[in-house]
Amino acid sequence: MTAKPMTKTQLVVALSEKMESDKKTANAALDAISELVMQEVSNGGAITLPGIGKIMCRARPERQVRNPATGETMTKPADKAVKVTIAKALKDAVNS
Repeated sequence: MTAKPMTKTQLVVALSEKMESDKKTANAALDAISELVMQEVSNGGAITLPGIGKIMCRARPERQVRNPATGETMTKPADKAVKVTIAKALKDAVNS
């Protein structure tokens, strides 16, 4: 059984303790990081979070897809997808 994901409130509390700061400052830092990641990735760029991984936007071409319910083949228009590549440091920490 997997543990429940940490909520934003829990993350802000943990971050404020790590930063030896108040929750308001930790919340502002978390919001700023989230905003920067969204801004960069939505503009087609990539951003590396050291020790965590790289978040990037990847363009996907128009392609043929199949509806599993009906078996019908249709054309899906080109779109963008967010891709996350996990850093080696995080993989090693999880597997140690």
